Amino acid sequence: MKYLHKNLIIAFAIVVFAGCKKLDIAPTDRFSDLTFWTVDLNVTNALNNNYSLLYNSSLYFEPEALSDNAYSPSGDLNLIASGNATSLTAKFQGDWASYYRTIKSVNIFLANIDQNTTLPPATIARMKAENQFMRAFALFNLSKWYGDVPLPDHDLTPEEAQQIPRTSKAAVNAFIISQLDNAISNLPGKDQLPASENGRITKGAALALQMRVLLYEGNKAAEVIAVCEKLINEQATYGSYSLAPSYSALFSDPAVNKNNNESILSLQYVPTIRTWQNFWDFAPRTVGGRVSNMAPTQELVDDYVMLNGKGIKEAGSGYQESSPYGNRDPRLTATVVYDRYIWTNPNNTTKTIYIRPGSDPVQPGLDEYSPGSQSASATGYYWRKYFDPGALSSFVSGNNLHLFRYAEVLLTYAEAKNSLGQMDAAIWAKTIGALRSRAGFTDAAALNLPAGDLTNVIRRERRAEMAMEGLRVDDIRRWKLAELTMNGFAHGAKFAADQNLDNGYIRTQQRKFNPQRDYLWAIPSSEIGLNKNLTQNPGY
Repeated sequence: MKYLHKNLIIAFAIVVFAGCKKLDIAPTDRFSDLTFWTVDLNVTNALNNNYSLLYNSSLYFEPEALSDNAYSPSGDLNLIASGNATSLTAKFQGDWASYYRTIKSVNIFLANIDQNTTLPPATIARMKAENQFMRAFALFNLSKWYGDVPLPDHDLTPEEAQQIPRTSKAAVNAFIISQLDNAISNLPGKDQLPASENGRITKGAALALQMRVLLYEGNKAAEVIAVCEKLINEQATYGSYSLAPSYSALFSDPAVNKNNNESILSLQYVPTIRTWQNFWDFAPRTVGGRVSNMAPTQELVDDYVMLNGKGIKEAGSGYQESSPYGNRDPRLTATVVYDRYIWTNPNNTTKTIYIRPGSDPVQPGLDEYSPGSQSASATGYYWRKYFDPGALSSFVSGNNLHLFRYAEVLLTYAEAKNSLGQMDAAIWAKTIGALRSRAGFTDAAALNLPAGDLTNVIRRERRAEMAMEGLRVDDIRRWKLAELTMNGFAHGAKFAADQNLDNGYIRTQQRKFNPQRDYLWAIPSSEIGLNKNLTQNPGY
């Protein structure tokens, strides 16, 4: 691991250089390795630093473009989605380094925290548990993308960093689960967390990560159900979680976004102090967007059901291609900007977004869709979800990004129950029914348990609820659907110049997915060059 080698070699060089001096005598005028961890403020700062390494907005949003939810014309995202990535692809190296950077920092913290003798033992135990979660989350993401990966369960020496082999994905997942089990007893429940500590890791967050790991492993539905039921039923221990009243406000209204009972763990942002700016490249240009760096696809839009709960291609759905966005799942309007969308501005005025070429009655040349233009969406769609009306100039936002929320627990519970043939009206009502009711459905046909095979119904619900949260790519990969959904053209709205091509729907990128290769990312070639014990994934 390149960055591990670099950091460890530097540290080793410092120790060797200092070997000529009396290393057991700590300097009295500055911090050293002998004194740093004895200072409470240093320990707190080190913990906060690790929180900052946990995840970021790019890691959060970019996976959408690697799924059938979105298209991106930019760099490595385009390369990966089109099946043209190699072991030299920079994103493979960058993400690998990011996760191992977190693990390195966590291992240093865990190796040294016991030097502190002034913080209360319970505080130190909690800090250790938080770091165990962070390491588990990084390892989960690594194994999700790369399969078998090196498992540094302690702070590696330079020699170890150059020799550590890959550990099987199953063993990595077992380590993750055990670490989370150890952490839970030393973490607070959600309701024990004061407002000043919002965003810190809780028992609920550890359970939510366990839930996701077990779900992604497959064939562990009973274990998934057991974890979900702790979050749903044992709220006195783990916290009072529930769905926020408004779906759109959960992402866009700063007051709701930061204070709600649905968020289990969110990346914390503060205006002017820690912010993200990705939405500048997601928004329509007529409301201040810069370029269209990631646009929703027609495939995503088509998966939002009608208000009666039927898919648009089902008999009796009432779908009309001439009015494609009418009578649809309200989460479509909360998530995707389409032609003649009524955009609500921060001052509560509205603006009609004209996208179809020639549709703007005042300035036909300023329509949002312009083939070949970098500033216009290639699909004819833009994002609304996560729009922050309180954002600073150029969409600099201080809103939180939700890593785990209670809606995911309900969706996972429904999926696991259904896979074991245990779905009934009561389970449906408190999972899919509750999510649809919160979204704004009122038709009994949409809210009540339907007849027939529910697998695709639940999968479609998960897609609609979690769109733009980076999980769709995980779902199509664990369901082994990527070879179907990521082969062929990604499409945009129905106003292509050639109406005979794909029935008039815009063609964007032709995607290729090789199931013998692309379910795993390449181990970066630079890492293999540094560590003779690393092997490459098949096909790279």
